[in-house]
Amino acid sequence: MSAARAPEPMPDWIPPMMATLGGLPPDSGAWAWEMKWDGVRASAYLAGGRLLRLVSRTGRDVTATYPELGALGPATAGGPPLVLDGEIVAFGGGRPSFEALQPRMHVTAPAQAAALARRIPVTYLVFDLLHAGSQSTLTLPYARRRELLDELGLAGPSWQTPPAFTDVAGADVLAAATAQQLEGVVAKRLTAPYRPGRRGADWRKVKPDFRQEAVVGGISPGQGNRAGTIGSLLIGVQTPDGLTYAGRVGTGFTRPALRLLDARLGSLRRSGCPFSSGVPAALARGAVWTEPRLVVEVAFAGWTAAGRMRAPSYRGLRVDKDPAEVIRET
Repeated sequence: MSAARAPEPMPDWIPPMMATLGGLPPDSGAWAWEMKWDGVRASAYLAGGRLLRLVSRTGRDVTATYPELGALGPATAGGPPLVLDGEIVAFGGGRPSFEALQPRMHVTAPAQAAALARRIPVTYLVFDLLHAGSQSTLTLPYARRRELLDELGLAGPSWQTPPAFTDVAGADVLAAATAQQLEGVVAKRLTAPYRPGRRGADWRKVKPDFRQEAVVGGISPGQGNRAGTIGSLLIGVQTPDGLTYAGRVGTGFTRPALRLLDARLGSLRRSGCPFSSGVPAALARGAVWTEPRLVVEVAFAGWTAAGRMRAPSYRGLRVDKDPAEVIRET
């Protein structure tokens, strides 16, 4: 950063730059790859050995919600004032879990926040540097901002600087994220400045597409423009305890697919629930149950701790699959 630039005061808040959902950009040497973390976005404002404030994506001060991150202030004492961008995550089963994080969110009472910090500790994963000393870094290219961030050596009991990969193929990074059951990757253009509050193609989030066969055990009737047909399919997988509810699929249907499913499921209606466990009471009250004979293929974003598919989407019928053999595969 040039010494000739006029000093710039630390801003009160920098709205975060956001990524667009899409496919992997080509491996042209123009991109860095970061893991996508299943947490909540936050920017940290530090000066004089203190965490001045921790601000959410919407501009809300969440400093009191995560008291363990206050130690980041003393850890940066002696260095310049900083504004960092990152993600607050909680780990469940060895990987980031939004479900694990939820009890921590929106808590402001100091005693309650401190108790939760002991029970469900969080980690602040820092991936960008927005201000350093008396200078904004927003106009610097991403590659330079990452260099400056890495030079800070931010690593502590409740904060880390995860790597950005530039010397491997994006598909390999996505495969690694998929294998670790992470949310996916974010591709960031090396030459791009930081654009506060904007969503653009310079940051691209790419999610893995998990696939799974599932057994249809019921229907939630459609409403609005889907009235009179299927609203969503209630699906499950086989376990030692029987067919266990795994979620509901309400997207991915074409009109021909809905007509086909209506025809197939119409003759399979039954009076009782075929699932051995797990169907939420609100869904069960309005459900139309079916014999568990139809197998569908579903794309989804991963499993919840309760064994439900996240964001499932219909991909087609599997007439070649025996419902008795459909088990959880990922």
